Amino acid sequence: MTHARIAQSLALSDGVHLFVKDHGQGPTVIFVHGWPLNSDMWDHHAQVLADAGFRTVAYDRRGFGRSHQPDGAYDYDTLADDLKAIIDASAAPKVALVGYSMGGGEIIRYLSRHGSGKVERIALVGTIVPGLVRNGQNPLGIPASEFEGIKAALKADRAGFIEMLLRDVLYDTANANTTAVTPAILEWSKAMAHQASLPALLACVDTFGLSDLRAELDAVNVPALILHGTNDKPVPHAITAEDAARRLRQAKLVLYPHASHGLVVTERDRVTEDLLGFLKA
Repeated sequence: MTHARIAQSLALSDGVHLFVKDHGQGPTVIFVHGWPLNSDMWDHHAQVLADAGFRTVAYDRRGFGRSHQPDGAYDYDTLADDLKAIIDASAAPKVALVGYSMGGGEIIRYLSRHGSGKVERIALVGTIVPGLVRNGQNPLGIPASEFEGIKAALKADRAGFIEMLLRDVLYDTANANTTAVTPAILEWSKAMAHQASLPALLACVDTFGLSDLRAELDAVNVPALILHGTNDKPVPHAITAEDAARRLRQAKLVLYPHASHGLVVTERDRVTEDLLGFLKA
């Protein structure tokens, strides 16, 4: 299955350009990265899938990595429309979507906003879906004031906050695989985070922190794989992965005992193996 490559700098209708990686041949898999990182976080997984006979597409969200960093909207509608542009540019009749953390929110909003006509299946890894903020439907969620605290910390000491955040994401003393997180991987992750613009970082805190996607999950009608660590500190599995699995009609939930939010690193090979098995099913 061969398609023309997506341009490495894909121009959107509002003049923003998205940085895109497009490799391999076969069924198309599109990766959506987490906050505050970029598409480089998926390099290992995308290469394994490409070697296994898939076409892999990954892109930097607007405001992040090597994509343009405009002022203006960073809401899920805008980001889902950007994902639609990537899907359309792929020219693939059907795609699989893989999202990490905030990336899962973009996938669900894409499906509710644009439908599942071009989507064969989805995978949500360490997902924030269906929502983090405490409300009547999510009484164990995170108070909205904590997201204001994140924004204040970013404004006051961005470098210090990013260091603290990534240590919380990647390290977990209960997880034997924490040894996989070398100092070099921590520095690499910090470098990705520092490529994002501060306005984009701040705006996306409101997007992933305050959005509630429960009603949209009820309408998703494609198979879904959910991978989540049971020791995820920033994104507790009980209010995200487990709730999403109950609401999605065709969901398979796989909990990784003792794994942190950084399971794409600490459980890298297992995540890749689970994705491959799901995509080949």
